[in-house]
Amino acid sequence: MGRPLAPASLPRRFRSFLNRAGLRRVRFHDLRHSTTALLLEQGIDLVVIKELLGHAHIGVTATVYAHVRLRLQRQAIDTLSDALAEGDDSEEFTTLSRDRLLTLPSAMPPNKVM
Repeated sequence: MGRPLAPASLPRRFRSFLNRAGLRRVRFHDLRHSTTALLLEQGIDLVVIKELLGHAHIGVTATVYAHVRLRLQRQAIDTLSDALAEGDDSEEFTTLSRDRLLTLPSAMPPNKVM
């Protein structure tokens, strides 16, 4: 204790910490993915995340985390649909609005970056 960890021993030490804490096993690298997903969900710009991760190209960041972005897009569509239906008690309007929104093309496909 009190000395820097050798990079090669980090995964082993991390597993040891997880075991002692009674937590399920995850890879140390999974912390990077979890942090990135949380940043995306908080609305942090993809360019900022790219720089934090050290990716040379934003396309790498966009591709690796496309699943998170797609989930956020679905949530945005649901939020917009709910806002459009607000004030209208018609079930038909709500269903129609949500169906129409879900068929709209995405403004930015997951593999294309502006």
